[in-house]
Amino acid sequence: MKINEVFKANLNKDQFNDIIGQEKTKKQLLSALIMARHVIVVGYPGVGKTTLAKNVAKLLPEITVNDCGYNCDPKNPICPKCLDKKSKQVKINGDKRFVRVQGSPDLTVEDLIGDIDPIKALEYGPLTIEAFTPGKIFKANNGVLFFDEINRAPEKLQNALLQVLEEGRVTIGSYDIDLTSNFILISTMNPEDFAGTEKLSEVFLDRFDIIIMDYPENVEIETEIVKVKGKKLKEVIFDDDLLILTLRFIDKLRHNKDLERAPSVRASLGLYERAQSNALINKRKNVIIEDILESIQSVLGHRIKLKAALRYTIKPEEYLSQEFKKFIDDTKKSGDYL
Repeated sequence: MKINEVFKANLNKDQFNDIIGQEKTKKQLLSALIMARHVIVVGYPGVGKTTLAKNVAKLLPEITVNDCGYNCDPKNPICPKCLDKKSKQVKINGDKRFVRVQGSPDLTVEDLIGDIDPIKALEYGPLTIEAFTPGKIFKANNGVLFFDEINRAPEKLQNALLQVLEEGRVTIGSYDIDLTSNFILISTMNPEDFAGTEKLSEVFLDRFDIIIMDYPENVEIETEIVKVKGKKLKEVIFDDDLLILTLRFIDKLRHNKDLERAPSVRASLGLYERAQSNALINKRKNVIIEDILESIQSVLGHRIKLKAALRYTIKPEEYLSQEFKKFIDDTKKSGDYL
């Protein structure tokens, strides 16, 4: 069964159930996968982009391929070893059909496409295809290539991917040979204003569909995410109303005009977990406001970015403490406090 056929066969259920909420994003991804289109999921750190991509691996069924480094289809082999019928068949599950690449400035074209193995070169000759060791593009053949933070990879990598994204094949110049690689590329990308990101060329972006993944739709959904995904200390109770109040503060920060960058769900999980730890250290069975306040500087301070007008007049940690206390006071005045 082709990869896209897997997703067509289960239209009546939530296939991406590792992610709570994000219905629009999940629908867009499913639509792209059905047509075997390459996608970039764009969103801030910590909103669940990687979790969503990993969910795809769970949906891929076990298949039989040749044990050759290229995941050749036994009925349609592409590499010299399989064409000579020297490969044995193996079964690979969804996890092994899901090949991950982490974007970074150090990533090389050889990491993606492959390189000459010196030992094989001595045995077979440096310009023989047998001396070539396939990279991750070929290991993802008949599967999914997951490229995390693709806009942290150098421009060379973009150029190396262009042919395979357009034609489903790679030309290896030194060997004067084409090799096919059939995969779906799911990549993630942080907004371009984040440090360490590279600008993706228009030619490169033209090979993708862009899917936006935002913060959780509302506080109720984020509460469910935190309770399901967060670590829980059995000795400590984190009251639901207090948790909702905490997440309302996080949500308010995301709409704060003083911030260029706001905290994500990962920050919400951090506050949930650290507040419990503080309660335990303080020998309390229930989390209270003070436990949350003690965690704010450590959990949120490095996850926000103040706008230039404030950046040199107040530290992020001080700003957060002031905003949290103000939020609690305003909540008490409005009658929405616990």
